[in-house]
Amino acid sequence: MSRDSFGSRFGALVAMAGSAVGLGNLWRFPYLVGENGGAAFIIVYIILSFLICLPIFISEFVVGRRSQKNAYAAFRDLSGGSAWRWVGLFTIIVPLIVLSYYSVIGGWSIEYLLKSITFSFTGGESQSAMNTMFSDFVTSTWGPLAVHTGFLLATTLIVVFGIKGGIEKFSKVMMPLLFVIVLGIAIYSLTLPGAQKGVEYLFNPDFSKIDAKACAAALGQAFFSLSLGFGTIMTYASYVDKKENIMFQSTATAVSDLMFALIAGVAIMPAVFAFGLNPQSGPGLVFETLPFVFGQMPAGGFVAILFFAALLVAALTSSISMLEVAVAYLVEEKKFSRAAACTVLFVVCWIVGTLCSLSFGPLSHIKIDGGNLFDFFDNLSSNILMTLGSLLTVLFVGWRLKKTDVYDEFTNGGTLSRNAKLFGVLWFLIRYVCPLAIISIFISGLL
Repeated sequence: MSRDSFGSRFGALVAMAGSAVGLGNLWRFPYLVGENGGAAFIIVYIILSFLICLPIFISEFVVGRRSQKNAYAAFRDLSGGSAWRWVGLFTIIVPLIVLSYYSVIGGWSIEYLLKSITFSFTGGESQSAMNTMFSDFVTSTWGPLAVHTGFLLATTLIVVFGIKGGIEKFSKVMMPLLFVIVLGIAIYSLTLPGAQKGVEYLFNPDFSKIDAKACAAALGQAFFSLSLGFGTIMTYASYVDKKENIMFQSTATAVSDLMFALIAGVAIMPAVFAFGLNPQSGPGLVFETLPFVFGQMPAGGFVAILFFAALLVAALTSSISMLEVAVAYLVEEKKFSRAAACTVLFVVCWIVGTLCSLSFGPLSHIKIDGGNLFDFFDNLSSNILMTLGSLLTVLFVGWRLKKTDVYDEFTNGGTLSRNAKLFGVLWFLIRYVCPLAIISIFISGLL
């Protein structure tokens, strides 16, 4: 049976951009900017994205496309069957952990899309009423479980149709639509009275706010947003044609991700400042503060529908990439049918996700390191597992693979002259700069 693949360059690009562009941009990025001083954090984020994360992204791309196999088989075959294959297994387990709690947030986006469609935010409710609405919902039992199940089911149904028929087809329609929606909201947000303060907050840097914790948060966000360290880029790259330019595809994805994050910031922060609200409201920014904002602004009910529709689409474009990593492994290594693999993984992620969902309510008494189960999985994956996966990948590419093999893959057999000129810099970054930067920021973030 021939292996599925992307049908076009555009299809591969929007699928990879979809993996990168997700809740990390619309849910996580704005509140991290708020908590870490605005523009200074953005500047650090941009530097780390291109100096550290782009070489890691390219490393994952090289491993995936060189092998043309799932993450486990890629490390196994490229390392000659050595212990490195267990790194491949690690990169399969991590996205399942992430997807389990990510689908809980994806479920929240479904709930809030339904609330916006019924204009639940346009009754002039207070900020405290919006906070109570969110708290009452997430601490309940059956509502969050229902939408968590719905989100995970939608993810599974897209993936079960394969690369061309499912993931690529969905991404080619939804990614352009997503950009248009968020750009439209950003333009509208800039027209609100007092929006200029939000723009200044985003783009006037205050470097006194930057410390080791802020740098660690920026790096963790870049990993989370670009889907690094947990096999998604590696898996998608294995479906990319050998004629495609790795440098172009990787840079285009990183730029798309960055632009979307900035546009999302412009869509959210000016509106927050326009109504005199606190930008440092943490994860509740999207589900507590913004619904209040939508209730105050002209035509806010329709803006809310567009925003939460965008949030749901962004969540799905990333969740399908996470599920595909383990699906590819079960199909290719364990000879599951795609439908059977999707079903098994749906059940696994549903069970873990259910525990995360209930950790806000019935299971809130279970604490790990001071947080609930949801917080534990979020911190574990974002701050430890993804970082470790990225470190192991660059060490593998920089110190285990042959330099000639990496050069051959990066330059398409020496036919891409620009890539050939850039290879020396890339090789230096992969071997020395990226590992040292990951280790130093990781340690400083723990202190």
